Amino acid sequence: MNLPVRARVYIYFFGLLALAVLVYYGRDLSFPSRDQMLVIAIFLVLGFLSEVYAIRIPTYELEISGSIAICLAALFILGPSLAVFVILLTTIASELVMRWSYLREQPARFFHVAGFNIAQLIVTVAAAGMLLSFAQHAPLALLFVGDYLWAFAAFLCYAGVNLSLVTGIVSLIEQKSFSYGLVKAFKDFFLQYISLFASALLLAVLYSVSVWHMLLGIVPLVVVHVSFRSYLRIQIEARKVFEKVSRLLDERDSYTAVHSSEVADLAVKIAKEMGLSQGEIEKTDIAARVHDIGKIAVPDSILLKRGKLNEEEWAVMKRHPLISAELIEGLDLYRPVVDAVRHEHEHWDGSGYPDGLKGEQIPLLSRIIAVADVHNALSTDRPYRKAFTYERTIEMIKEMRGTTLDPMIVDALLRVLPAVEEGTPAGADLLPQDTPRSVRVNSK
Repeated sequence: MNLPVRARVYIYFFGLLALAVLVYYGRDLSFPSRDQMLVIAIFLVLGFLSEVYAIRIPTYELEISGSIAICLAALFILGPSLAVFVILLTTIASELVMRWSYLREQPARFFHVAGFNIAQLIVTVAAAGMLLSFAQHAPLALLFVGDYLWAFAAFLCYAGVNLSLVTGIVSLIEQKSFSYGLVKAFKDFFLQYISLFASALLLAVLYSVSVWHMLLGIVPLVVVHVSFRSYLRIQIEARKVFEKVSRLLDERDSYTAVHSSEVADLAVKIAKEMGLSQGEIEKTDIAARVHDIGKIAVPDSILLKRGKLNEEEWAVMKRHPLISAELIEGLDLYRPVVDAVRHEHEHWDGSGYPDGLKGEQIPLLSRIIAVADVHNALSTDRPYRKAFTYERTIEMIKEMRGTTLDPMIVDALLRVLPAVEEGTPAGADLLPQDTPRSVRVNSK
């Protein structure tokens, strides 16, 4: 597994820290009571199932499961000493089942991925447990308002440590901003975390009645899981629609499909050269890949015409940015970039379409995509002409600087082009092969 050295050090460090945690809590470990044995059995089954049936989130290349509720409930009911060992057994079992092929075919990969997943969860539970132990609330009896406040504090500690550790390894592997990834993860997953925290509280309260009452707490856990899965299914199906649209465009006009991908790659390089944040770079990539999707509504007689378009045909062609924006505005993934897609054909001097915006009235992402779009259009074959040479393309883009195109972004393009022509990914993030892409937000 070709992991960067820093990522390996990170994994080994938390692996050793997890071992230290197990040694520390192992000293206070005592034989559990009958009720505790039943609770442990319930948590082992629920924890294993929640890991194996976790929900994959393609946008983030990670997964989320109900094990947050299991970990916190185990911490509240059993205390940190027993909880960390319950989590250890649960995660070992689930990792073996899910990654058995790794263990047989790529042992090093298994120990890196599974080892980190197990270690980070043990460290996370231990951190929340130490907070409760410091407050002398471990195990936690939910009898008074103050108990619930300490439970919430433990939850915040759990969420903060868990998301930080996972964001840390992802940032090291993919060379992305740690702070941006952490803030985005909190923003996008905090509601699900809160729902699972409430389930953990319910399990702890039901335990105070009897062990068997805890089984009632499985119902809301399943409801949360199913509702989130349904929400993601809608998002995934919507994305599949756009993939089908892209395939249709490819069948009609191979230039359009390849063009969007190449424009996106160049736009990302320009955005990096300009020092944009990780969030803006990701939005640039997302917007550029669908900026021409509205061409699906343009007739073949216009889209594939070998000669220049007449006035009526141009009127039809100029509608495609509006159609692109309308197509994507209903999907959460694309909603932040609707304006960028709508205004990609605006010109710096106000002569563009569809709204005739001028200068900085045009969204920054639109201006970046426009520069990448123009470069790609000039440097590739079109139905009505052959590609221009590299030198002529640069010359024409310089002529557009300050009229059609934003001068600042043209300058950024000219800085990255030499590296692009040499085949060097200027400022590009190099993703190592076989990285642990299935690291989970809350447990893996």
